[in-house]
Amino acid sequence: MNFLAHIYLSEDNEAIAIGNFIADSVKGKSYAKYGEGIRKGIVIHRSIDFFMDTHPLVKQGADRLFPTFRHYHLVLMDMFYDHLLAKNWHRYSKIPLDVYAENFYRLLEKNIAILPDKILRMMPHLKRENWLVQYATLEGLAFILYQMNYRIRHKVDLVSGIEIFKQYEKEYESEFEVFFEEVQAFVHEKIISI
Repeated sequence: MNFLAHIYLSEDNEAIAIGNFIADSVKGKSYAKYGEGIRKGIVIHRSIDFFMDTHPLVKQGADRLFPTFRHYHLVLMDMFYDHLLAKNWHRYSKIPLDVYAENFYRLLEKNIAILPDKILRMMPHLKRENWLVQYATLEGLAFILYQMNYRIRHKVDLVSGIEIFKQYEKEYESEFEVFFEEVQAFVHEKIISI
């Protein structure tokens, strides 16, 4: 899962949400410099990634992508799952997605002094192009994947992954529904236990 799902899975805890959001930009044990809530968010992010990468339903969906995208098949799965969360947002939150996204952007601004450089460089694009809301449509997802094409070293046409998504959309939808219910329960327990 990408940004939206990680933020959502933080259960409305602002510090955990920030940690969960910045985790990919915090390497190794350097997370120790952050406050307790942000550290917790980073650990939870890593746990979510492991849970997803080892889940049989995710593997099933990723296997459809592997022949074409190899190393990037899990990147596309992250993006597909954020798309499915955003597309079906009304099932998961009473707060409209555009309001939820704006609230999160404000939270980042409020905590700008502690954000890693990589996040600071990305923030203007995230906000201006409203990535969290863009995920909700296939056109928006294509736009974000197009942007990602420029950031990866080995050029891969990630946008073409949408054709595979469309071909197996029902399967991805049903796999996501089951997986997302399980990952919510997993994260809830994790938040309580650490």
